[in-house]
Amino acid sequence: MDLVLDLIVSVVSVAVIAQYSWSLKAHFNSPKMPTGTVVISVVVLTTAAIYLTLLWIETQPVLALSIGLVVECLALWLFWAAIKASRAARLKMAFDVQNPHGLVMTGPYRYLRHPFYTSYLIFWVGWAIATWSLWSVIPLAVITVIYVLAALGEERKFSRTPMAADYASYREKTGFFWPRLPGVAKG
Repeated sequence: MDLVLDLIVSVVSVAVIAQYSWSLKAHFNSPKMPTGTVVISVVVLTTAAIYLTLLWIETQPVLALSIGLVVECLALWLFWAAIKASRAARLKMAFDVQNPHGLVMTGPYRYLRHPFYTSYLIFWVGWAIATWSLWSVIPLAVITVIYVLAALGEERKFSRTPMAADYASYREKTGFFWPRLPGVAKG
C-alpha cells in the first residue's frame, strides 16, 4: 500500500507542477520571463527533487500520504478557480516589472488577494506533509519567503497605478494569502 501511495503522490505532485508550468506560457502574460520567475522555477524544481527523494527514501505513515494528497488536490482546485477568475485579466508573471493593468475581484479573489500564491503554498504544504520529514520544512520555508516577496511586490505596484484607491479598498476586505475572518482587524 505504501508503494502505491508513494507512486500516486509522486504522479499527482509532478502533474500539479506541470500544470503550474503550463500557466506560465498559457495564462500569464509577460513579454519575457522575469528573473524572479526564473528563480522561482529553479526553487520549484529543486524542492520537487528534494520532496521526491524524501518520499522514496523514507517511510511515511499512510495517513500523512493520504492527507498530503488531499491537500495537494485542494491546492489544484484553488489554482484552477484562480485561472478561471483571471483568464480575461491576462495577469503578469511573478516579479514582472510592469505595473498591473487590471484588478480581479471575482472567484477566489473575492476572499484573498493572491489565490495563485495561496494555491502554490497549500500544494507545497501538502507535499511536505506527505513526505513526513522535518527536512521538508527547509525548502518550504524558502519557497514561502519567495512567494511572500512576490506578493508584496505586486501589492506595491498597485500603489503606482490609477487603481491605487480601489486596491486599498479591496485590501481592507480581503486576506493576503488566507481569507479574512469576519470581525478580525486587518493585520
